Amino acid sequence: MDNDEPLESETKDDSDSVSAPQSSNETLYCEAEAPVAVEKEKPAQESSETDLEIEDTEKFFTTGQKELYLEACKLVGVVPVSYFIRNMEESYVNLNHHGLGPKGTKAIAIALVSNTTVLTLELADNCIMKEGILSLVEMLQENYYLQEMNVSDNDLGLEGARILSEFLQNNTSSLLSLQLAGNNFKEESAELFCQALSNNYRIKSLDLSHNQFCHKAGEYLGQMLAINVGLQSLDLSWNHLYIRGVVALCSGLRSNVSLKKLDLSMNSFGNEGAAALGEVLRLNSYLTYLDLSSNNITNDGLSKISRALELNESLKVLKLFLNPISMDGAVLLILSIKRNPKSRMEDIDISNVLVSEQFVKILDGVCAIHPQLDVIYKSVQALSAKKTLFTWTNPVKLIQSYADQNKISVLDFFRSLNPRGEMTMPVGEFRKAMIQQNKVPINRYQVRELIKKLGEKTDMVDFRSAWPRCPDPSGLPLWPPEGPQFRLSGGRHGAKGSQPGRGSCGLRTEVCVVRAPASLCQASGLRLQDALVCTWPCSCVSGGNPKETAGGGPCLTLPHGPPPRPLSLPLSVFLMPGGAAATAVIRL
Repeated sequence: MDNDEPLESETKDDSDSVSAPQSSNETLYCEAEAPVAVEKEKPAQESSETDLEIEDTEKFFTTGQKELYLEACKLVGVVPVSYFIRNMEESYVNLNHHGLGPKGTKAIAIALVSNTTVLTLELADNCIMKEGILSLVEMLQENYYLQEMNVSDNDLGLEGARILSEFLQNNTSSLLSLQLAGNNFKEESAELFCQALSNNYRIKSLDLSHNQFCHKAGEYLGQMLAINVGLQSLDLSWNHLYIRGVVALCSGLRSNVSLKKLDLSMNSFGNEGAAALGEVLRLNSYLTYLDLSSNNITNDGLSKISRALELNESLKVLKLFLNPISMDGAVLLILSIKRNPKSRMEDIDISNVLVSEQFVKILDGVCAIHPQLDVIYKSVQALSAKKTLFTWTNPVKLIQSYADQNKISVLDFFRSLNPRGEMTMPVGEFRKAMIQQNKVPINRYQVRELIKKLGEKTDMVDFRSAWPRCPDPSGLPLWPPEGPQFRLSGGRHGAKGSQPGRGSCGLRTEVCVVRAPASLCQASGLRLQDALVCTWPCSCVSGGNPKETAGGGPCLTLPHGPPPRPLSLPLSVFLMPGGAAATAVIRL
């Protein structure tokens, strides 16, 4: 269905909707005279919904970008989406489920032709159809900044696939990730995509899940993977590849040298497909992530995969959830990891498999050899209470207690685990380091919970998320500091021209964010200069005079004597004359 307007209705001047709709073949350029700004009171809280209100956003956005979009909406005859107006200079724009239709999509595309800030564009479920995808492709031929685009669930069909494949064959776009799930693509569409991707080396991630690919599509995909040298992630879940399709796909995977992540869940290829994938794992040394969930793989098929894992040195993640595997098959799987001293396996998901205490003992032995390994299983009832005893102590509290006793920060503890001393670390390396360290007594169940906290949705852990966030407080910032270590917190205020206060405090020796108007900061003893201060990084000593930074601006200073050690301030401090908001990030 072609929606000329977004889903939510909103009033709009008649003069803004007079022009007639334009053809989708028109060039994505237009010239516009500056319209008179419609002055409306800014709402207290932004919403990602399409409220269609045209606001005065002059102080936030470049005038040309806003006016270009408004004029484009006039040209195609649609109501502007105010969420897009407010966020058109952000790196991430989420317009999923906005009911844009082909014309609304064309207006967005026109505005993005010259846009240099949007890197990720979400347009799922907007019924953009063939005309909309044509507008987006024309935009991508001119925009060399957009890197990720999601046009899933838009009923693109064969015509949309033809437009996209012609675009991909040009191999000139900056686009790295393309999500095309749920677009009613069939065998003919698969052939078009594979012809284009045989020569395209720019696309790194492709999502073709929830389509209607059958065994013939598997043949096309296998031929493409045999020669493609750019694709690193491919999602084919929820298709109909079955045995013939997966076997054909595997023929190309054997010689592929670039693909790292493959999702084949929900394709019903059974033990025959598992055997073909086992042969791939014997020969392929590049694949690191493989999802085979819900494919009717039994112990027979798993035995083929297990034998391959005795030789494989690259796979890190294997998902086998919702396959009819018994505990005997699970034991065979983890013993294959034990027999491979060079295995890099980090995560195995067999979370529907009931196991016994004997399995847990075998797994303990495997993890002693491969401490980076974590296996998620469905324990028998007798083990549930025991597992609860393992995990009842919050691992963050254990680490905090150790840090307090040794007068170090939590970040210092985590950084000591990383040979590079960085704030992030791969999950497998972190798990191995936590199990092997002897400073804090912690087991693999607690490490699992810790990883969920530090990097639940990524393959990296971020140590900066190790402490709890404090709620948004009311009142003045806490000043003077509490105790021997400084703590700061933001507060709400009603000063004209200032922003709502937000406090983001860590543990006693960590990072705090202060956001308050100049008058409140100065009244509470936080001395900032009456000028714009931008520093990155800078370092100061509390109680001294402001030091000059690399940028020539003064540093923020703290009263009440020197702290236990110099302050490292990787910060940007913004304090404008007249009571504008100040933001500081302080590491103690």
